[in-house]
Amino acid sequence: MELSFTQGRWNYESWGGFDPISSSNAKPPGVELWAVFDVPQHHIDASWKNLTHTLSGLFCASINFLESTATYSTPEWSFPPASGNVRYGTLPCEAVCTENLTPWLKLLPCRDKAGIALLLDRPSLYRGFYHSQRGRCVLAKSSSVYLLLDRGLVAELKFPNKENGKSAANGLTSENFWSNPSFELSVNPDRIFLEESSSHSKSLSILYMFQVEKYSESEPFDIGLMWKVPVAWLCQQTPLHASRFLMGSGNERGAIAISLKSTQFTEGFMSANSKDGSCELRVDVFQVVPWYVKVYFHSLRVFVDQQPRAVSDFIEKIHVSPSKDKMSPGVMEVVLKLPCRVNTAALTIEFDKGFLRIDEYPPDANQGFDIPSAIISFPNFHASMVFLEDDSLNRSPLLSKFQEKCPVMSYTEVLLVPLTTPDFSMPYNVITIKCTVFALYFGSLLNVLQRRVAEEERFLKAKAAKKTGRLPLLLSKLSAKLRGSGINQD
Repeated sequence: MELSFTQGRWNYESWGGFDPISSSNAKPPGVELWAVFDVPQHHIDASWKNLTHTLSGLFCASINFLESTATYSTPEWSFPPASGNVRYGTLPCEAVCTENLTPWLKLLPCRDKAGIALLLDRPSLYRGFYHSQRGRCVLAKSSSVYLLLDRGLVAELKFPNKENGKSAANGLTSENFWSNPSFELSVNPDRIFLEESSSHSKSLSILYMFQVEKYSESEPFDIGLMWKVPVAWLCQQTPLHASRFLMGSGNERGAIAISLKSTQFTEGFMSANSKDGSCELRVDVFQVVPWYVKVYFHSLRVFVDQQPRAVSDFIEKIHVSPSKDKMSPGVMEVVLKLPCRVNTAALTIEFDKGFLRIDEYPPDANQGFDIPSAIISFPNFHASMVFLEDDSLNRSPLLSKFQEKCPVMSYTEVLLVPLTTPDFSMPYNVITIKCTVFALYFGSLLNVLQRRVAEEERFLKAKAAKKTGRLPLLLSKLSAKLRGSGINQD
């Protein structure tokens, strides 16, 4: 399984996409979780539910929302670890904060008290445009920091040495590397690793290693790189740059478009893989759409170099799983075979916007609903950095990870789809009016039913009679006394 928390989006155009860091470690915004289960087929969904609830409590996140069958999917073959027992789910709108970082640090052997985890300063980390946390951790006896000079940067740094006939690799890896005319390092590296020749690039990467255990509180580890001259370079790009956007207007219908633009990377690949003058570039597309976005898969259209083409001419294989209302999302897996000299390609598919019940809307329904990122992978290309053989390569999990061949893949943007939302103030107004009317009605009705009019009239008459009949009685008693006193005097 793999779980990632990411804030922001990896900028493939500026930060590159054809290397192990961007291809294996760059993740989509929010939470991404995939797992492969070694259990019988009918136990997978129950195991997935237990896994999501466990991770939700462990990482203090809303991962338990992925338990519903309407939120996760079952990739068939386009997702990299795809097999019959894989489950995949994302939460694009999940916010990442320190509440997720603290539980993650508890899984580390020394938390943030030792090792590289000391560098995880929370204010600096969460002020960045992009940060992502995932991966496994092994109990390490030492910590090392690696500084990677990208292939494009090494190629750019060749220019100052061309006049003297020196190669960039010799100039950057010699003992006088700190006197390089382009930059200056504040700390002397302990080891230098050179990348072997790459079939996809003319230049090579250079890796500097710094051992943290050599430093102490009296002499802290403070690495810095100061540029002496302005240097601008571009990291190595994927064969095609992928982007996704919405088309159409209104709250009823629309279309999803996936655009692929050439990055001029396939020139060397064409000469090495062309057969009989023909060259094909394979592109795998994996896209999951929530059930309330009802996609019409038969409306799939393909555009190559801005011209509409027949779908069967460029789609080698396709797998579609239509969505079911409140049951499962829609899944589309496509294998494209494009000519290597293609400049642009695009896929469009139409959809209708569904209606939700009032209790199915989130608290911020007016913001819109998120469609998870689509995954674009290039199976014919593998991102890896093979360094010269050395005993330290086997002891370093990071360098071993760099040398693993992984397919080049990238994530598109998260789409924000506005759906028709009711006026949530109207239920409150209706409830208030109804309660007022019912209170007046039932209050008056109960008042009438509880009153006994005849008895009240008799009580009032008796009360009035008592008040009016007491004075004559007193007067009669007084006159009787006066008469009795007169008789006695006679």
